[in-house]
Amino acid sequence: MKEKGRPEEFSYKGTFSKLGMPRSLFHPNRRRPALTLVLLLASSLSAQDSTPTPSITLPGSQSPFTGSEPEGKATPEVLQIGFQEAIDRGLRNNLGLLLSGDQTLNARGERWKELSNLLPNLSARVQEDVQTQSLTALGFKSSLFPFPLPRVIGPFNYLDARASLTQSIFDFKQIEKERAASESLKSAQYSYKDARELVVLAVGNAYLLSIADAARIETANAQVVNAQALYDKAVDQQKAGLNPAIDTLRSQVELQTRQQQLIVARNDYAKQKLSLARIIGLPPGQEFALTEKAPYQALTPQPVEVYLQRAYTSRSDYQAAQAQVRSAELLRRGATAGHYPSMDLSANFGDIGVTPAESNGTWQVAGSLNIPIFAGGKTHSDVLEAESQLRQARSQLGDLRGRIDYEVRTALLDLNAAAEQVEVALSSVDLSEQALTQSRDRFTAGVTDNLEVVQAQEAVASAHESYIQSLYTHNLAKIELARAIGDAEQGVKRYLKGEHQN
Repeated sequence: MKEKGRPEEFSYKGTFSKLGMPRSLFHPNRRRPALTLVLLLASSLSAQDSTPTPSITLPGSQSPFTGSEPEGKATPEVLQIGFQEAIDRGLRNNLGLLLSGDQTLNARGERWKELSNLLPNLSARVQEDVQTQSLTALGFKSSLFPFPLPRVIGPFNYLDARASLTQSIFDFKQIEKERAASESLKSAQYSYKDARELVVLAVGNAYLLSIADAARIETANAQVVNAQALYDKAVDQQKAGLNPAIDTLRSQVELQTRQQQLIVARNDYAKQKLSLARIIGLPPGQEFALTEKAPYQALTPQPVEVYLQRAYTSRSDYQAAQAQVRSAELLRRGATAGHYPSMDLSANFGDIGVTPAESNGTWQVAGSLNIPIFAGGKTHSDVLEAESQLRQARSQLGDLRGRIDYEVRTALLDLNAAAEQVEVALSSVDLSEQALTQSRDRFTAGVTDNLEVVQAQEAVASAHESYIQSLYTHNLAKIELARAIGDAEQGVKRYLKGEHQN
C-alpha cells in the first residue's frame, strides 16, 4: 500500500507546495552582510562536496568484462533495453566472455596435440630419384684395376612409392600428458561458464547503476522545481517588504546548488549509459532507453550451509580449479613416467624400381623398445617442475574454497544489511517530509525564516539519495549472492523478484 511520502521505484515525489505569505522575523534594515557571506560560502561548499571527484583510468587497468565487441551498426531508432535483454547482449558480445571462449579453443587444440602422439601417424610418399655417383670419391682408383675406371658413373634413376605407419604401443608419459590435457580442457570449459556468470554480474551492476542515476535525475529535477518555487516566493516577499534580502540570497544559493546537482546527475547518467553500452556490445553512438525500474522485493535468506553446499557443487570456477588440480596430478605422474620404457611400432609398404613397369613391392615392419638409462637429469627436472605446479594448483584450490565461503557469507551480510537500510531509508523519507511540512507551516506562520525550510529540503534530498543508494545496494547484493553460489545466469531474475531456486 502506498504510504504518504513513500517513493516508488526510485520515483521522487515533490513535497514543496506553493508557500504562503509569511511575516518575516527580520526587518529589511537589519541585514547582516557577514552572515550572508557565511551562508553563501557554506552553501557553495556544500554544492562542491556533492560533486563527485573526477577520476582517470589508465590504459591496461580495465577488466576485459568492462569491454565488448560491438554488435551491428547504430540505427536511428531508440532501442528499448530491458534487464534480460541487456544480459543476453552481454552474453553475446562481452569481451571477457569472448576471450574466455578463445582460451577454451586453445585448450582444445592443446589436447589434440597431446592425443596425436598416441594415435597412428600414416603418411604416403612418392619419390623419383635421378643421380650420378663419383667413384673417385668412394676410393676407387684406376691403378687398382687392370682396366680403366670412369671417374663418374650414371646417371641412373629409380622410382619409390611408399606408405609409412608409426604407432606408439606403450608410452606412459604421453598417456598421462594426454589425460592432463583433457582435464585442462575441462578446466577451460568450466572457466568459460564462470565467465558467463561474471558477465551477468557486470551487466547487472551496470544496469542497476544506470537506473539509480536515472532516479537521481528525477529527484534532482524535482528539487530544482521546489527550490525555484521557494526562490520565487522569497523574491515576491522581499518586494513586498515582508522578508529581508538574506532570505532571497539563501533561496537563490539553494536553487543554484540544486541546479548544479541536476547537471551532475545528468552527466553521470549519460556516462553510466555509455559504460553499460560498452559492456553489452551496443554499436557506438546507438541511442537506447532503459525500460525497467529498480524493483524492491524482500528476499528471505536460507541458512548459510545451504548456500555453501550449493556453491561448492555449482560454482564453475571451483570446478575449474578442481580440474586444474587433476591435470597437475596427471602431469606429475607423466613426469615420473620419464623413467619408464616405451614401445613403438613402425612399418612401411611400397613399390620400388626403375620404372613402374619394372618395379617390385617391398615392405618393412620394425618394433622398438626404448629404455631410458641416463638423460642428464632431465626427468628429475620435469618431476620438480610438475611437483611445483601441483602444489600451486592445490594451494589455489584451497584458497578458492575459502574465498567462496567468504563471498557467500559476505553476500548474505550485505543482503541483510541492505534490506535493513532500505527500511530505514523509507522511514527517513517519511520523517524528513513530515519535518519539511512542519517547517513550511512554521515559515508560513512567520515563526521562522526560510533557512529552516532550506535545511528541511536538504534533509529530504538526502533521504531520497539514501533510499536510492540502499535500493541499489540491496539489488546488487542479490546479484552477488546469486553469483556467489554459481546461479547468476539462471537465477538472477528470480532473486531480484525475491524468489529462490524452484
